[in-house]
Amino acid sequence: MEADQLATKLVAWIREQTLVAGGKGVVVGMSGGLDSSVLAVLCHRAFPQNMLGVVMPCHSSQQDEEHALMVASQFSIPTKVVVLDPVFDALLQALPGDGVEPGVSRLAKANLKVRLRMLTLYYFANQFKYIVAGASNRSELAVGYFTKYGDGGVDILPLGNLVKGQVRELANFLGIPQPIIDKPPSAGLWQGQTDEGELGLSYEELDRYLVTGQTSTGLRQKIESMIATSAHKRLPPLVASFQED
Repeated sequence: MEADQLATKLVAWIREQTLVAGGKGVVVGMSGGLDSSVLAVLCHRAFPQNMLGVVMPCHSSQQDEEHALMVASQFSIPTKVVVLDPVFDALLQALPGDGVEPGVSRLAKANLKVRLRMLTLYYFANQFKYIVAGASNRSELAVGYFTKYGDGGVDILPLGNLVKGQVRELANFLGIPQPIIDKPPSAGLWQGQTDEGELGLSYEELDRYLVTGQTSTGLRQKIESMIATSAHKRLPPLVASFQED
């Protein structure tokens, strides 16, 4: 499907799903990355008067915030900036070990940031009677590269059937600023963190496997293991199947 047709279909789908859910519009977290930028533009096309982009720095890269605001300015997207640094710091202080002992993992802290952003998005969604749109793509969803009840805690996933390469093509069509398209994909969770570094493989390799099923034996085993171990993240909570006598 050509990028223009895909964009048109996604905009219509966003509008339809929002209205079916009884929402008046859409709220989107804008990270300054490729996926959230594409999503924000699509959602703004779907609801020009009822869409909000929320920028939520939390000990984040200044460049990420600048990129998010660049997109907001270029496409006239209504935006709010909510600085989560003090909330994150206060919560770490309240947790065992004040969040600084060696046993507190970097991943636990990173996921805390993502879940604070989820809370913030739903605050605005409740305020305006909007629904929350998430930016996860097919590549991330397949291998569980998202935070459960964080960036995975959303109402709709418009990009969920597009691999990373397809999102990049859509970004080019929509006119997303080139620095955002070109920079290494990153969730910005800590200094120097990149998606591909954490995954241990490139998006190109992952996309090829998801689309064609073709890859090396070693990568196939790695990807299929990631898919299997993250299955719980893509399902609703399990309910015990037995009943009381």
